[in-house]
Amino acid sequence: MLKKIQHYFLFISISLFIFGCGTTKLKTHDFPNKKDTSNKPITYQEKKEYNIDDTFFADNMFDAARLNAFDKVNDTIIQVTILPENQPINDSPHFAFRIWSSDDKEVNLKLNYPVSKHRYWPKLSHDGKNWTPIDSTKFVLIDSGKNALLKLELTNKKLWVAAQEIHNSTDAKNWAKSVANHLNVRYSVIGKSKLGKDLIALDVYDGDPKGKEMIVILSRQHPPEVTGYLAMQAFVKEILENTRLSKDFRKKYRVLIFPMLNPDGVDLGHWRHNTGGIDLNRDWAYYRQDEVKTVVNAIVDAANEFKNKVILGLDFHSTQQDLYYTFPDEVKPSIYPFKDYWLGAINSSIADYTPDDRPYAVGDPISKGWFYLQFNADSITYEIGDETSRDFIKLKAEVAAREMMKLLIFK
Repeated sequence: MLKKIQHYFLFISISLFIFGCGTTKLKTHDFPNKKDTSNKPITYQEKKEYNIDDTFFADNMFDAARLNAFDKVNDTIIQVTILPENQPINDSPHFAFRIWSSDDKEVNLKLNYPVSKHRYWPKLSHDGKNWTPIDSTKFVLIDSGKNALLKLELTNKKLWVAAQEIHNSTDAKNWAKSVANHLNVRYSVIGKSKLGKDLIALDVYDGDPKGKEMIVILSRQHPPEVTGYLAMQAFVKEILENTRLSKDFRKKYRVLIFPMLNPDGVDLGHWRHNTGGIDLNRDWAYYRQDEVKTVVNAIVDAANEFKNKVILGLDFHSTQQDLYYTFPDEVKPSIYPFKDYWLGAINSSIADYTPDDRPYAVGDPISKGWFYLQFNADSITYEIGDETSRDFIKLKAEVAAREMMKLLIFK
């Protein structure tokens, strides 16, 4: 009898330890739409300086460049050719290169996509930092919209031409370190990409992190999606403001931020994939890619360390228009119906703007579904249009962050 009592209390003690600690085990998930995320071969672009008749020059000798060929079409047109890292792939051909001439010349430059069609409005820069969209009078789609023709004024100084502003992995690290100068932000390297680049995280909270509910923020799973990255930066900045709202929020919540999940793909100028040739936002079931495996382990480990319940995941992306991918009402995460109140508050706070809510159930193995299946957390894919005004991106992100904080503080 004594042994039975001892065994009973031993069982109770073990059970209390396991379940009372609030630990969460990382699980794999069988999503309805299965995806093979095993490594697939990629083709690396040749990094070089190109030369046409010692008159026109171009290069891709910088991180985030994309240029696969540079040649002469005829006496009036030269062209750059843009190819993907592998196929199949969606129509999001990223391009980024520098071009110049032996003396001052106006040139017609064709953007040639042998296996895709044009997507991004070209941006120009003289220093790689300050960017301006090309004037509409100097840009036209040709070949039934498949390719594009640009009219450029070239000199012997390099002109940067890119699909979107350049924000490579070094820029992301510098931004994250500058953010970490804030008293309540911790910067860390949580692991390495396939090419050995740092996978970085920011951990935000005031006071003792123990027991705080957690929000997780992701960005740049897809390399060219710069507008989503800009929105993420503005969103995070608002959380770190010295306002009463932001300070109260940081006292109550912990925020874990992964600003660049795909540093290899970004620096290689990829259209969509990582060095393993995979769309990282299809690998949230079995974690076959190093980057996703590292991040999901970091999230679960962080939540377990201080007994934080993950209640919300926000994944920042870009597409052709601003929208929010959410869950339908039959999916009820732990803070349901947060997203309805949140989008409603954003709508009320921005004149002449109505959030485009696109609810859909758990299907593909993406981050949105993972947060729900792993933690019963709400999750929203925050999409920004490729050409959305940069001022509006900032405004909307600031409003979205404020309205999120208000709702969660008083929930």
